[in-house]
Amino acid sequence: MVSSLDDTKRLSIATKLADMKALQNLLIENEQQFIQDCTDDDIRDRLQDMLEDDRKNLGVLETVIIQYGVKSEPKEITQQMVDSVQKLMSSELTLFEKVSQHELLKHQQAMAGLLIHKAAQVVGADIEAAITPLNTVNFENRAHQEQLKGILEILGVRELTGQEPKQGLWGRVQDAVAALTGVVGSVVTRTDDEMSIRDLLLMDHTKADILFGEILGSNDPEKIQEYFGQLYKDVKVHGTAEEEIVYPAIRPYYDHTQEIYAQTDEVMQMLDEIQPLNPASSQFKAKVEQLRTAVRTHINQEEKDVFPKLRDNFSDEQQKQMATEFKTIKSKLQDEIAATKK
Repeated sequence: MVSSLDDTKRLSIATKLADMKALQNLLIENEQQFIQDCTDDDIRDRLQDMLEDDRKNLGVLETVIIQYGVKSEPKEITQQMVDSVQKLMSSELTLFEKVSQHELLKHQQAMAGLLIHKAAQVVGADIEAAITPLNTVNFENRAHQEQLKGILEILGVRELTGQEPKQGLWGRVQDAVAALTGVVGSVVTRTDDEMSIRDLLLMDHTKADILFGEILGSNDPEKIQEYFGQLYKDVKVHGTAEEEIVYPAIRPYYDHTQEIYAQTDEVMQMLDEIQPLNPASSQFKAKVEQLRTAVRTHINQEEKDVFPKLRDNFSDEQQKQMATEFKTIKSKLQDEIAATKK
């Protein structure tokens, strides 16, 4: 029988993503306080830009967590660290000392994002596809570190001497950020705080294609179980969310909406028929091949017919709102699946 239990490595990555979300909320909280406490207009403007990036990146993280498809809570030690930093930020530390702690948090966040990226390369190509938007968070955290170093130099010199540091500081900061862009800019995926519904659907389609390839390309029953368990959850959640959000919206514009409802229902039934099979059995991969054909037929029709209907009949804001609703349904369904395992 194919289990849909989370593989340990996938759950570890999910926990690290949850840690990053907890830390992202802390970064936002800190920056809001710094802006209130800072009297330097230039520094405050730079902090405001950083805050806007971090609010956007919180949305990116939430999208990555939902697209990843495995839910977890932050580690207890992470929450303890957050509580400890919050106490420091409300203490009598100087602004320089508080920003110093904040820069360390930025470094921690940047390293966590890099670690997840590297772990995904080892664990599975489908994970790499799901976490692609994390690239922009990783890049901006590194750029923020360079800007925070500049802020710390100004605050530190003022605190120690009462005077201004030598000029040319922000030029060096911009050069450092530009150098970072040259190093990692080719792998950065810039994204709004909310992608459109077509972006999210396409990400799900790509991930499903990769999982099918991983299942059919493996002869290890344990790996097949891991991959099918993820595919089962992803497709079930994706299909249910489409039936609740996407299909009702496009029905007035698309004459074959009932056909894609039927395709989704067929795929759901096929998943349930495959789930009890032994992944080492001869019929398992044959059934998965049939499932892949059905899923690919559905995806082709959706991308060829439904995507243009979404593009032509809904504004950018409406498509983003639909994406928000789609993610909300997916997150709720993922929580329900996780709850059944406890």
